[in-house]
Amino acid sequence: MKKQLALVALAVLASFATQAQEKVLNLYSARHYQTDEKLYDNFTKQTGIKINRIDGKEDELMERIRNEGANSPADVFITVDAARLANADALGLFAPVKSKVLESRIPAHLHTDTWFAFSTRARVIIYNRNAVKAEDVATYESLADPKLKGKLCSRSGSHPYNLSLVASLIAHDGEAKTEEWAKGVVANFARAPKGGDTDQIKSVALGECGVAVSNTYYLARLIRSDKVDERRMMERVGIVWPNQGNRGTHINISGAGVVKTSKNVEAAVKFLEYLASDDAQRYFADGNNEWPVVASVATNNPALEAMGKFKADTLPIGALAKNVVAAQKLLDRAGYR
Repeated sequence: MKKQLALVALAVLASFATQAQEKVLNLYSARHYQTDEKLYDNFTKQTGIKINRIDGKEDELMERIRNEGANSPADVFITVDAARLANADALGLFAPVKSKVLESRIPAHLHTDTWFAFSTRARVIIYNRNAVKAEDVATYESLADPKLKGKLCSRSGSHPYNLSLVASLIAHDGEAKTEEWAKGVVANFARAPKGGDTDQIKSVALGECGVAVSNTYYLARLIRSDKVDERRMMERVGIVWPNQGNRGTHINISGAGVVKTSKNVEAAVKFLEYLASDDAQRYFADGNNEWPVVASVATNNPALEAMGKFKADTLPIGALAKNVVAAQKLLDRAGYR
């Protein structure tokens, strides 16, 4: 009898432990936006599941998950850019996810079997209205045109944003042609690559260079800036949606996947499904200047609306990810540092 009571007690304790576990989701996040707090708080209000967020840089978090191994408390890893998500997948950090909600709401080209995009930013060409004509920079390929010699600014070629863009060029134009393009881009540099996208935008606005590439997220942030000088600066910058005559503009993503060693898979999948909900999708757009991946979601962001509609490249992110390593080697050979 005592043995039976002991077994019952253990079963009850195990049940309580399971319930407690289901109430907490360990999120390893490389999205460094304070505004995401509201996004996560809303998930907790809807589900009762508290989010325990561990912030860090992408590589640091991935290495941490690897080092923690089977004992890792991580349930979900979320970050920005397909190249980073592909790297996490290549390291074996993600588990396959089956969800009718995710498959029905997120377009097929914006997810793989293990990770999903939840928001997008377009990689656009920006130019100084007094130094460059929009028609001369209508495509990514045009950035290698000798007429732009000494006019191009860029961030590092090793940055994931550029790696993803070049990976897409390899998919569309082939590796040999893309390497020639990269050499042409290097020949057009106004200076050695440095800084982030915001630095490139400001340099174009100030006339330090004539053209650059930037994620729309940074442009929208400056357009909506509380600083008058930043808003006025944007009046000197023109925006081109590249390759509208063929494949469309390359898009960058923010996405996530369930960590393979998660002890709370049900809650992890529920969180991913929440990120694809109307509420969360609107938040990505209105709160953080990103486009939702669910096309039916209505948004209210004046900066994004001011940029207008565009045709987006629908290259599957999984196919793009396969070219990231080749993209880095190609850029190294071209001297795009």
